[in-house]
Amino acid sequence: MEGEISWISHYDNRRREIRDFVSLSEPGEEDEKEGTIVSVDEVLPGDLLEHILMYLPIASIFRACCVCKRWREIVTKERFLSNLSHILPQKPWYFMFTNCDEPIGYAFDPFLRKWYGVELPCIDTSNWFIASSGGMVCFMDYDIKDELYVCNPITKSYKKLEDHPALKFSDYNALALSVNRESHSYTVAIVRSKQVPKTFFEWDISIHLYHSEKVTWETPLTEVSMGWRGGNESVICNGVLYFLAYSTGGGLLENRHALVAYNLSNCSSQDSLTTSFIPVPCYLTCARLMNLKGKLVMVGGIGKSARHDIIKGVGIWVLNDRKWEEIGRMPLKFFQGFGEFDDVFASSGADDLIFIQSYGAPTLLIYDMSHNQWKWSPKCPVTKRFSLQFFTGFCFEPRLEIAP
Repeated sequence: MEGEISWISHYDNRRREIRDFVSLSEPGEEDEKEGTIVSVDEVLPGDLLEHILMYLPIASIFRACCVCKRWREIVTKERFLSNLSHILPQKPWYFMFTNCDEPIGYAFDPFLRKWYGVELPCIDTSNWFIASSGGMVCFMDYDIKDELYVCNPITKSYKKLEDHPALKFSDYNALALSVNRESHSYTVAIVRSKQVPKTFFEWDISIHLYHSEKVTWETPLTEVSMGWRGGNESVICNGVLYFLAYSTGGGLLENRHALVAYNLSNCSSQDSLTTSFIPVPCYLTCARLMNLKGKLVMVGGIGKSARHDIIKGVGIWVLNDRKWEEIGRMPLKFFQGFGEFDDVFASSGADDLIFIQSYGAPTLLIYDMSHNQWKWSPKCPVTKRFSLQFFTGFCFEPRLEIAP
């Protein structure tokens, strides 16, 4: 709310500047004819118009491109795009898939509280692995095609990453992406887990990294884990790769999940992954990891003590010095409306917003971490033919100036 008030105040100041400028630029009364209209676009200097357009939400900037040739030239300038992210940070959007067989769906803008029909590039189905950071999204297919792309879902620009590890031979894979906001370089991390043949408790776990500046892949770690395997959940936060490990029956921890921390900036001195295990705060039916302003946040379904497979609530935790601090729990009225019998769900976030979505319905719940507020989004405009489908989605930051 504080950010919105600041934006409105600045907009009011700019509106007064326009009014004052127009009043000084109007012709004298003796030259005016009744009914004459003075176009603001004709009298407004280009630099002032450019500065005003920078304060528009992303969706409004797209509409500005269609107003006239002059406005389109302004919003496509390299200077405009480079300054855009420094003027008014955009709220993260949430893309909701409405069909598991096709990559079609709607993107929700929490600033204007509107849904937009969006067609994603590269991706073929919603079953692909997806990771996002700093305005870019990474899509990874895990079937026989074995494809990996990094793209900007707003501008539709993308790049296919070649020569990546053969993922189709893994039992489990986790994908993470980290974008440098200044240089726009990025790192892609893939955690692979494959069961050792003729064993039950032993798993080969390897970490593969792609650096856009070097345009190369490396495998800094490969080891055999006893009783633990990697899953599909990972994120990069402050130069550390975090991923969830799952007990296969031979682990040392009582809980189903454990968090693994791997320092990407000092790979050579990293000990065994099991020595970096961080216990989760309680038994979780499912857990989702996300990077919110440099803080590692986990959203998890809390299992009942007697029946771990039954969810009794949804909690939110922040990791501080290898210890979890609970910062929020879904209120009962939202939990009942969300689906108290769904023990797994989709969740992702950026900035201060966390999006939580049931797999069984196109409903979206939003938690504002800065104001400790829970709120439903407006109803997604999904059509009836998708009413019996499987729903999922992901969060991304809408940015125009970044490209892979």
